[in-house]
Amino acid sequence: MQVTETLSDGLKRQLKVVVGAGEIGARFDARLDEIKDRVQLKGFRKGKVPVQHLKKIFGRSLMGEVLQQTIEEKSRAALEERKERPAIQPRIELPEDQQEIEKVLSGQADLSFDMSFEVLPEINLIDFSELKLERPVADVDGKSIEDAINQLVERSTTFETAEGRAAEDGDRVTIDFVGKIDGEPFEGGAGEGVNIVLGQGGFIPGFEDGLKGVKAGEERTVAAKFPDDYPEKSLAGKEATFDVKVKEVAVPKRPEVNDEFAKNLGAESLEKLRELVTEQIKREYDQASRAKVKRALLDELEKRHGFDLPPTLVEREFEAIWRQVTQGLEQAGRTFEDEGKTEEQAKEEYRKIAERRVRLGLILGEVGEKAGIQVTQDEMRRALMEQARRFPGQERLVYEFYEKNPGAIAELRAPIFEEKVVDHVLAQAKVEDKKVDREELFKPEPDEE
Repeated sequence: MQVTETLSDGLKRQLKVVVGAGEIGARFDARLDEIKDRVQLKGFRKGKVPVQHLKKIFGRSLMGEVLQQTIEEKSRAALEERKERPAIQPRIELPEDQQEIEKVLSGQADLSFDMSFEVLPEINLIDFSELKLERPVADVDGKSIEDAINQLVERSTTFETAEGRAAEDGDRVTIDFVGKIDGEPFEGGAGEGVNIVLGQGGFIPGFEDGLKGVKAGEERTVAAKFPDDYPEKSLAGKEATFDVKVKEVAVPKRPEVNDEFAKNLGAESLEKLRELVTEQIKREYDQASRAKVKRALLDELEKRHGFDLPPTLVEREFEAIWRQVTQGLEQAGRTFEDEGKTEEQAKEEYRKIAERRVRLGLILGEVGEKAGIQVTQDEMRRALMEQARRFPGQERLVYEFYEKNPGAIAELRAPIFEEKVVDHVLAQAKVEDKKVDREELFKPEPDEE
């Protein structure tokens, strides 16, 4: 095998690989020898078909197999010999001249093919002990616990029909309604037996206010306006009227916060319920704290590592992001103008996101490789079980899906690997806890809003 570098431009590489006709012929003969004892043709006993006859019948297809296998083996060998680390699967190009291809297939010419690929950049990792990071942490205070208990109370609230009652905030009103714009009903503007809790803001502005004071059996026309940014463009900013018939008014019946309330929620006592709630809030705070310090770490890693990015990796990442963004807008019935930007501005923003993801992916991969970080079988098994639990009754189908899709397994492995690499770096960095309140802890980053 002869390997010649024909292009070296930044991260781009192109190699010409030549495999002698003699080696191809030897491989072909070996493949023919493998099958000759198994082939059974009409007019011949098994294993007694003359070699020339086999070549006449199977020669072209066998040579195709030999060439395919040779290309796969020699391309891998060429990369190993040159110690190249391709960023993507190399693109293989065979000669375009049909006569030359025929000569190769007939064993009269050397096999020649080109390999085009991009290599991974050289990454000089920084000394992680030089990193200084702040980790925001918040204490679980009494107000947070009481707010969480009150949420449990709200979720446990039932409603009782109140005959003759005029509806107030907090009451549940059951209605039939028909919405109209300019006197004409509009699609999706009607409902029967719809429950509305007044004051929760579940409907467009003005609708719930128009139901205050209604009684069961009453009919009323309510005026309301769709918000200017309403997802359904044909309704956005439009004035509408709703012909409403009230079927029931019910008052909330909130449970008392006591041991019985706690037991109904599966806790031994109110004290135990408070402990469980506190633990849950603490886990939420810890997750938020982790997310903040991880974001700060990734920002620092991106800022401190400069290297060229493989263009194809960036393009593939951008295309995946762009496809998700455009599909989301289409489903929501929105455009980039609704988001306050042009399509070109959006593309520029999302390309930067793609570049960030690729850069961080390469950095974390390099850290993990040099640190010998591995995702264990137990970790993968737990992740797979967690995925299966999300689809009750279909666990077997989930397992079968992952067994048949190596790409899905890789997607399952990636976040586990990333978290282990982040832990590895944080263990070496200088991380200082900073006390903040709950609002600060959960405040979104500017680009997350």
